[in-house]
Amino acid sequence: MDFIETPIVGTTKVAIIAFAMAAFIVFIVTPSVGSIARFMGAMDEPNARKIHEDPIPRLGGLAIFFGFIIPALLFLQLTDQMKGVLVGASIITLFGAVDDFRPTGPLVKFTGQFIAAGCLVYYGMRIDYFSLPYIGTVNLAVALAIPLTLIWVVALINIVNFIDGMDGLAAGVCTIAAGTFAVIAISLGRPGAGILAAVLAGTTLGFLRHNFYPASIFMGDSGSMLLGFILAAVTVHGVLKSVAAVTLVIPLLILGVPIFDLSFAIMRRVKNHRSIFRPDRGHLHHRLFNIGFSQRKAVLILYAWCTLMSSLALSMRFAPGFVTVILACVAIAVSLYLVYLLEILKIRTRRSARLR
Repeated sequence: MDFIETPIVGTTKVAIIAFAMAAFIVFIVTPSVGSIARFMGAMDEPNARKIHEDPIPRLGGLAIFFGFIIPALLFLQLTDQMKGVLVGASIITLFGAVDDFRPTGPLVKFTGQFIAAGCLVYYGMRIDYFSLPYIGTVNLAVALAIPLTLIWVVALINIVNFIDGMDGLAAGVCTIAAGTFAVIAISLGRPGAGILAAVLAGTTLGFLRHNFYPASIFMGDSGSMLLGFILAAVTVHGVLKSVAAVTLVIPLLILGVPIFDLSFAIMRRVKNHRSIFRPDRGHLHHRLFNIGFSQRKAVLILYAWCTLMSSLALSMRFAPGFVTVILACVAIAVSLYLVYLLEILKIRTRRSARLR
């Protein structure tokens, strides 16, 4: 999945052009997709769990798909691995669009997710190896590489899907993550993955114009699952499979906030003896909203948190060691404070309820 022009300067120029084209396409196409969603009745109706008060059209993922597919075909070679990305993206968007139009169960969603992930594996995109600080390169046997790749891809799809619960949240977080991945992948000599990440960042930024509060359209599962799938493809091809010593740490930092949100949601539901597939209002964005932050402020706080984690990842790749140490201390302090703040307010709420 490599572009013909491999020098970093040339690749960066192409990535910028692909980014701008993707953003423009999604920005132009999204209103039409919203009209189609209204005509087809693919509307997200408000309920007790959701924050919005009026029906909002879904299917925004179709606009994101068009903004992704056109620049990808124009700026990337149609290698076997690229075929896997395109076929998998088409499949996951189709499954998501069906769910946006008529909600399906978790089994159907997981089926589509594993089929899409299987496309990457079938066309040769696997986590064959990764590197760790002070350990070096860890090679994986095929029997381990295939299931690990499938699990990683499906996990990232659901990570993005879980965080898509507030106007502009998933789109903004993916813009930050994809832009960071683009810079790192290009610096690691992975131009194809870098351009692919730039295209993804463009699609989400273009969509954000219509999706930020107050949103006129939602991306739906067709968008959130597509974004998670492409992010997974970028990490597998462009970041994890590199000899750089921090290649496993970098994706975990960049996606640290969504990963924490998913992990926390699963543990919370297991603790409360509820199905992990049953939605609730306990996500980070819900907690911020419940303690008094507006949708806009809650989303901006999470943007800032993700930006801080991405800055730490970039510093590990480019900055001197002392800068990384300083950023790491700041990131840890901010993360602990936000977690503590949300938890302590929850405790206070319970105490207030007991007193009343």
